[in-house]
Parts: sequence; C-alpha cells; structure tokens
Amino acid sequence: MPLCAFSVKLCVSSFWYTDGHRVDTETHRGKPKLMQSIAANIRSIKQQIPQSVKLVAVSKTKPVSDILEAFNTGHRCFGENRVQELLQKKDLLPPDIEWHLIGHLQTNKVRFVAPFVSMIQSVDSFKLLKVIDSEALMVHRKIDCLLQIHIAEEETKFGFSMTELYEMILSEGFSKLNSVRLCGVMGMATFTDDNERIRKEFRYLHRCFEELKGKYFQDYGEFKEISMGMSGDFLIAIEEGSTMIRVGSLIFGERNKAN
Repeated sequence: MPLCAFSVKLCVSSFWYTDGHRVDTETHRGKPKLMQSIAANIRSIKQQIPQSVKLVAVSKTKPVSDILEAFNTGHRCFGENRVQELLQKKDLLPPDIEWHLIGHLQTNKVRFVAPFVSMIQSVDSFKLLKVIDSEALMVHRKIDCLLQIHIAEEETKFGFSMTELYEMILSEGFSKLNSVRLCGVMGMATFTDDNERIRKEFRYLHRCFEELKGKYFQDYGEFKEISMGMSGDFLIAIEEGSTMIRVGSLIFGERNKAN
C-alpha cells in the first residue's frame, strides 16, 4: 500500500484542467500544454492531488512575474535547478518563499544557497552531503536534504545506487554529520512514453525508501518524503506512494529554451 493512500481514484492517463479540457499524459509526456492562466493551472493541480502530497512548482527558466502569479494564489514552495538562476530571482521575490534546489548541485555552489534554501532534493554523493553539512554549520542552520537515488535506465541521470547509500550510512563520517536533516529520497524516472516502465521505476524508489526507513531511519520522524513525479507522470507517482511532486510545465507552460 503506497504511503499516501487516499480514497480518490486517480486517472493516470489524463489530467483535467478546470475549464474541462483534458491533457492526455500518455501522449503529452514531456510536452504538456498550458491551457489557461498560471493561477488557474496551479489551483487545478492542487484539486487533483491529496492534501498529503506537497506540490513543488518548478520555476526554472521562468520570469519573476510568473512566479509571483503562482505565489499570489497562496502557493509558497518553488523549485529551481540552477544556483545562479535561483540567486538572481530570490531577492526579487517575497522572503517567505520556500525554495527547493532540485537540480544537480556542484559542491562549490553550496555556500551560495546554504543561508536560505529550504531543501536540497538532489543530494547524489557523500562528498556533496558533507559539504552541505559544513556550509550549514557555518551559517548556523540545519538544512533539509533528500537522497537522490538513480532509478532510471538513462545513464545521464544522477543519483546514488543502494550499495553506495549503504556504504555511506555505515561509514564513520556519516555519524558525524550534524547540520543536515535527511528527510527522505528523490528520484527521476526514465523520459519515456512507457507508463509501465515509469511505474516500475517509481515502485522501486518506494521500495528503496521503505528499506532505508526500516533499516536505518526507523526512529527518525523527519525521514518521510518520497519526491517523485513531474508534469508528465505525477499521477502515476502519487499512486506509487509519492509524497512530493515537482511540476513545472503544467503550471508555467513550456520551458523557455533561450534561458
């Protein structure tokens, strides 16, 4: 049974906007269409998901004005891929935004986000985790992190293998980390129209979470998040136990390629 089981039956093959227009996620995976305003889209997505699932509005390449439109609906959680872009936007936007870093993070960029980032979802190496811990200590913070696990067949995706995670957790250095809070796992499915493959990969991430929770984090209430699912596959992800989805194109439209 997925962690966030709920009574509403999800239709994984389509998504309904508030104006009644349907987007078929099987044929539009990776190419979602923006049918109405950003505010209406974000409200529509929230109507489609249970309250137990957190929506991260992925605003990469999008202007401040678009983020403000989403913000003005009451939404506060936004995700960015690049540190430089995040820094450019942050000071132009309200201070109560909860920023999640969801893209690959280089160790030399951690110090720029350590003072304010709410969560780093893309921790994909022990080296990176140790740097985050060190930089968080310097600014007297404890930074929430997710362990990114490689679940896709694509080699271009980042992430730990389970063997690498076991080695890290059992290492002497791991027990010395005091300024990071491990809150769960994150994964990215293969970019494909094969929904069964996507489901299989999400199911594997859920099993990884359960295994880690049962073996190493049973007494840590904070270790509870499974971040999986994006615009083209978040309904499948929720069925497979996602507690956090990262949605961009269904809210803001196609990515601005020029940026």
